[in-house]
Amino acid sequence: MHQFSIDRRSGIERRQITLAAFYRGALNPRRKAGRRSSDRYAIIDWHSPRVLALVLGILGFCVLDGVLTILLLSHGAREINPLLATLVPHNLFGFAAVKLGLTGAGLCVLVACSRMRLFRRVSGEAFLYGALAAYVALISYQLHMLARVPV
Repeated sequence: MHQFSIDRRSGIERRQITLAAFYRGALNPRRKAGRRSSDRYAIIDWHSPRVLALVLGILGFCVLDGVLTILLLSHGAREINPLLATLVPHNLFGFAAVKLGLTGAGLCVLVACSRMRLFRRVSGEAFLYGALAAYVALISYQLHMLARVPV
């Protein structure tokens, strides 16, 4: 056994966190799959464009949901989410920030798990499709409710 190890590093730190490093990494991702075929939950830094489209669709529907919710509230409806109900109608900026923040945090988790099998059966990406379908149903319901509001 050696008591002392020789440090062979040059002293120059190569790994600097800069915006250019993020840009290069986005254009040329290194980790598209797990390191080994035996990796059950591979951490990757590249996701398919389909996942990006799902995330953008969900965020777009989240914004539309917020707008439609405010419109419905102005016609006498009430917010059923207790956390968001405390913010509406007193603080619309806080309402929007919390709504988008919660959705964005959930999407980050779902994107990180998009290639995993959750509950040993369902791919993580399927949960993104489920969230998009839930927003489509919610927006349809809200539009139906707005159509019933007298002018």
